[in-house]
Amino acid sequence: PASHRGCLRSPLDFSYGADDYDAEGNEEPKALPEGSETMPYIDESPTMSPQLSARGQDGGDGVSPTPADGLGTAGERDAGKGLEMRKLVLSGFLASEEIYINQLEALLLPMKPLKATATTSQPVLTLQQIETIFYKIQDIYEIHKEFYDSLSPKVQQWDSNITMGHLFQKLASQLGVYKAFVDNYKIALETAEKCSQSNYQFQKISEELKVKGPKDSKESHTSVTMEALLYKPIDRVTRSTLVLHDLLKHTPADHPDYPLLQDALRISQNFLSSINEDIDPRRTAVTTPKGETRQLIKDGFLVELSEGSRKLRHVFLFTDVLLCAKLKKTAVGKHQQYDCKWYVPLADLVFPSPEESEHCPQVHVIPDHELEDMKMKISAIKSEVQKEKANKGQSRAIERLKKKMFENEFWLLLNSPAIPFRIHNRNGKSYLFLLSSDYERSEWREAIQKLQKKDLQAFVLSSVELQVLTGSCFKLRTVHNIPVTSNKDDDESPGLYGFLHVIVHSAKGFKQSANLYCTLEVDSFGYFVSKAKTRVFRDTTEPQWNEEFEIELEGSQSLRILCYEKCYDKTKLNKDNNEIVDKIMGKGQIQLDPQAVQTKNWHMDVIEMNGIKVEFSMKFTSRDMSLKRTPSKKQTGVFGVKISVVTKRERSKVPYIVRQCIEEVEKRGIEEVGIYRISGVATDIQALKAAFDANNKDILVMLSDMDINAIAGTLKLYFRELPEPLLTDRLYPAFMEGIALSDPAAKENCMMHLLRSLPDPNLITFLFLLEHLKRVAEKEPINKMSLHNLATVFGPTLLRPSEGESKGHLTLASDIWSHDVMAQVQVLLYYLQHPPISFTELKRNTLYFSTDV
Repeated sequence: PASHRGCLRSPLDFSYGADDYDAEGNEEPKALPEGSETMPYIDESPTMSPQLSARGQDGGDGVSPTPADGLGTAGERDAGKGLEMRKLVLSGFLASEEIYINQLEALLLPMKPLKATATTSQPVLTLQQIETIFYKIQDIYEIHKEFYDSLSPKVQQWDSNITMGHLFQKLASQLGVYKAFVDNYKIALETAEKCSQSNYQFQKISEELKVKGPKDSKESHTSVTMEALLYKPIDRVTRSTLVLHDLLKHTPADHPDYPLLQDALRISQNFLSSINEDIDPRRTAVTTPKGETRQLIKDGFLVELSEGSRKLRHVFLFTDVLLCAKLKKTAVGKHQQYDCKWYVPLADLVFPSPEESEHCPQVHVIPDHELEDMKMKISAIKSEVQKEKANKGQSRAIERLKKKMFENEFWLLLNSPAIPFRIHNRNGKSYLFLLSSDYERSEWREAIQKLQKKDLQAFVLSSVELQVLTGSCFKLRTVHNIPVTSNKDDDESPGLYGFLHVIVHSAKGFKQSANLYCTLEVDSFGYFVSKAKTRVFRDTTEPQWNEEFEIELEGSQSLRILCYEKCYDKTKLNKDNNEIVDKIMGKGQIQLDPQAVQTKNWHMDVIEMNGIKVEFSMKFTSRDMSLKRTPSKKQTGVFGVKISVVTKRERSKVPYIVRQCIEEVEKRGIEEVGIYRISGVATDIQALKAAFDANNKDILVMLSDMDINAIAGTLKLYFRELPEPLLTDRLYPAFMEGIALSDPAAKENCMMHLLRSLPDPNLITFLFLLEHLKRVAEKEPINKMSLHNLATVFGPTLLRPSEGESKGHLTLASDIWSHDVMAQVQVLLYYLQHPPISFTELKRNTLYFSTDV
């Protein structure tokens, strides 16, 4: 059928053509210009196969899916059109059938000589191995040879009344041979691989099998590996099914072939769904419009903002298409499947530049304190589970707790991401994902952009193709579980709990000078969050930050460092959230290995990121270590010295350090986003600590120059290093009991009585701090620090008992974090939400009950 090959086969090459050859060196079908009439972008017509709507190669009249008007009655027109289409579909299929037969022939070629040597004294392979590797290939070859020889003359002497449904029906009825082939496929591959490794002769044979080109093509033959050829039969059934689908579409219902083709399609589809379970998951039985094998490049769970609500999606990036899916709900024991929500061919995918990104629906951001609350809840459930396990509790109770934990973690996973990642289809629709980490956003963006460098074509998938592609997702996915900790096995490392100290030293490897800074991310509750940011080093190729950060770890296993170029250009504003989009220059990640990190000393390291090297050091303090209050030996200075000693020495009611830090924060930090939550640079904090300890006379100048987060950090450090907590060790158990009372009047009575029982310097300092924190919270709309946030930061600092006291309750590092901390936060929150408390009023009030605490 050479005569009509030039202009008619080309559209069909898309789908049924050979994998790696194009007849007669024809050029690839050209991508159609924008707005071209013949390429319908209609999602609503699942029955229309895009291959057949592409026009002919020379831009002449291809087979348009909508016939021109004025060609007789619609019925006649469609019948004629249908039969013409049948001929096209068949000639395309025949050509690929010829290639398939040549491929099988090439596979069979070495079989005879191998068999011949098997019985000699120097066999290349044993008979058993030959049987396994070439299992059923001969049978498959014979079936297709017979099918081809019967179909070929019919297509060459085409006549509209020709019937060939019986040929397809017969082909379908012989699919049992394919079932046997598929069942043996894995072991055939493994055997071939083993034999290649142990036998050099066979390795040479299997690396280069010669497939002869079609009768009238210039190519005499191509070399293909045995592994690639063994895969062909698996691919073939999918192809035949697609062809049957197209043939049926273009066969009038009253044609004698119609019921036969229907029968063949039903058999093939049933067969496909039965073997899909067994196919080697590393491969896709799907090809791209250019006939290459379509492979999965990356997949993962992302939160999509769709119709105003957050949905968890599994996103798959293939060689030429991005597919967004969700797991279908299936009955117990049923095979799980994905449901495609949408797909965008990479040729049509664009990232809106910040300027174009039209204002997208306002992302409803969950307030931090709700997220913090939820983390506390999860930690509490975690320690319940641990307790149940330790006490050999009932598995039903454990299951119930785990289910609750999963629900809470799932909520956290959906609600905490806030970094927008937009995807735009040239044909008009935009999609918005929310990610919790910029690292992840740039990974997706880079992976897509890398694929887009290839010559990609736009296409529309028919419903069958989409079904096949979505069906392959389940087998191919590399990320199986939602990233929540309850999915982990118990023996997996729970990660680190405690404080990671990181010093970001410097970076080199930049081509030109720029304004540079780094951010640090760690994983917490299964996904990554940004925890710290260095200052911007202006206009340099070798930034020297030398900044130290203390990062709290909640079950973390990895640390990521991202290096950015700061952009000061206001036109680059991102409409989504009014932030200027800075450019990521490089990013890298390291595992936090508990053994390596838990030494007392700093551990220096380098992260390499596309040509840039960032030097940093880190050390880790586990929670139980960091919670120790170490009584100070020295009586000079203020850090680590009893508050009564300091106030007496200064003749003050509230320590000077507390007053100065609070005054400075109220002067210029009260509107700072995340004040008290964002960690200050550790070197600055150490400098302030030394100045206060030495009672340096330049302290006020230092304070006015210092970054406000360092001042806030110094205040927190002062309270954390007190030899005993501000609210005292003696009263700690009573505070814990008081906050647990449920009767409001009893609680009020008890909580006020406890304050009265504090030593005067402690009480006055506490009330002074309380009023300050309330003033900070009044600016919550600007600084995003609610009373709850502040209680979370300060509660444990003011209440956490000293070393001697807490020996009793500590079992697990993560335990420390749940019940006690929640209660410590609740105590401070109680006082923060209380109407103003004055020292004199408090002291004047006589007790309703005088029991000794």
